[in-house]
Amino acid sequence: MTAMRLRDYVLDQIHHRETPVVPYTLGFEGDVAERVDSYYGSQDWRDRITPYMVRVAAVDTDMNEPIGETHRRDGYGGIWRVDQRPWHLELPPLAEPSFDGYTFPEAEKFFRPDWKAEAFRTCEERRDCFLVGSLGWGLFERSWNLRGFENALMDAIADEDFFGEMMDRLMNLYLEFVAYTVDLPIDAIHFGDDWGDQRGNIIGADRWRRLIKPRWARVYEATHRAGKLVMHHSCGSVAEIMPDIIEIGIDVLESCQPEAAGMNPYELKQKWGDKITFWGCLGSQSTIPHGTPEEIRAEVQRLCNEMGKGGGYILAPAKDLQPETPTENAVAIIESFINQ
Repeated sequence: MTAMRLRDYVLDQIHHRETPVVPYTLGFEGDVAERVDSYYGSQDWRDRITPYMVRVAAVDTDMNEPIGETHRRDGYGGIWRVDQRPWHLELPPLAEPSFDGYTFPEAEKFFRPDWKAEAFRTCEERRDCFLVGSLGWGLFERSWNLRGFENALMDAIADEDFFGEMMDRLMNLYLEFVAYTVDLPIDAIHFGDDWGDQRGNIIGADRWRRLIKPRWARVYEATHRAGKLVMHHSCGSVAEIMPDIIEIGIDVLESCQPEAAGMNPYELKQKWGDKITFWGCLGSQSTIPHGTPEEIRAEVQRLCNEMGKGGGYILAPAKDLQPETPTENAVAIIESFINQ
C-alpha cells in the first residue's frame, strides 16, 4: 500500500473521508513559541509539528508602507497605527461615500513577481504538502478599510448604491488577484473576510445576502473554474448564513470560533458536516487561555473523534496561539496535536 502524503490527509478530510489522524495547523503569536522553547530547553519541538499545509502568496494584498515608527500606509491609501495591538485604521482614504477624486488602485499594484517566483520554488519543494495560496483580507474588510468601520456600516444601510459600487470594484480587483494566483501549483486559495462578531452577521444576514454574497460567489466560481478549492476565514458567528456559504462554494470554513453565537462545532458538524469542512474549533477565548492542560487534551481528543468522524475537519485553534496563552496550555496543545 502506498503511504499517504501529508496532502492526502487534508484532501481526504475535505472530501469527507476519515483519516487515521486528523491533519492540523498550529500557529503562534507574540512570545508563545519562545516560551515553549524555554519550557523544553531547545527548539527541537518545532520539528515535531507536521506541516500538513504550506502557504504561499503572489499578491501583497496589504502593501503596508512605513510612515515613521508608528504608522503605515496601505495599498488603498489608508493610514494605520501599528505600534499597538491590534493594528487599527486611523485615517481611511475615503472621507465621503464617493469615489470622486480618488484613484482606485489597479490590481498590478499588488502583484509581486518576486513572491510568485518564490512561491513556485516552495511549491516544488513541498509537493508532499497541501499547498494554499493566500489572498488576505477580503471584500467586506476592504470596504471599511476604504471608509472606516462605522462609515462602512452606515453606507451599507443608508447608501446601498455606493456600497454596491465599492463591492463591485473590490470584487473585480479580487478576480484579478485570483487570476494571478491560480497558475501556481496550489490546491486551494485561502480568502479572509470577517462577516461575524460574537452575536451574528455584522451587517445582518439579509443585507449580507444582497450586498456581499453575490460578489463572493463570483470570486469562488473563478477559483473553482481554475481547479482550486475555496478556503475562507471568518471570525465570529456565521451560523445564520451557513446555507448561503455552502451554496456559493466555500469548501473549507475557518476559524469556527466556538464562543460565538450558534458556532458550537459539534452542532455545526451535525447540521452541515457532510457539505463543508470545518477548520479550527478549539476555543481561543475559552479553552486555550482559561482551561487546564487536562481540559485542553480532552477537548482536542473530542474534536478529533467527533469532528474528524467521516472526514470534514482540520484541527486548529480558532486563532493562532495568542500572547495570553499560558505556557503549560501551549505545551498541552502541541503535544495533543502531534500525539493523536
